[in-house]
Amino acid sequence: RRCGLGARDTLRTEMGYPLHGHELSPTMSAASARVGWAIGWDKPEFAGRDALTVARATGVPRTLRGIRCIDKGIPRADMEVRLDDDGPARGVLTSGTHSPTLREGIALGYVDTELPVGTELVIDIRGRRCRAELVTPPFVDRDPRK
Repeated sequence: RRCGLGARDTLRTEMGYPLHGHELSPTMSAASARVGWAIGWDKPEFAGRDALTVARATGVPRTLRGIRCIDKGIPRADMEVRLDDDGPARGVLTSGTHSPTLREGIALGYVDTELPVGTELVIDIRGRRCRAELVTPPFVDRDPRK
């Protein structure tokens, strides 16, 4: 059977998996994307090692996090997240979709690192305020038998 890009994006977002060009790029580091586990740190040299070592030691201003809509709405890439309607942007979405498994809107995005899981956020979805919550992916259980 054929599987389209929409299905791929829905499935990978539900699991919280980053995609190059959305959550990973030359301007979005592996340290910010929380995929340091995929780096061969024991290699003596590789491109970007110095920058990644500094980011690992000092921390990063924004990290890749999961966002679950509390209100009805479908978040999309490039939408800003705030703590309230009038506050400054505290992050930006990189991927967003409707989760057919959860029957709600979910997203991945870079959010200020100091915001804890459970923080309530606001996303402007086409001029309508949508309340959302910062969560830790995956959005769905890894074991389908549960």
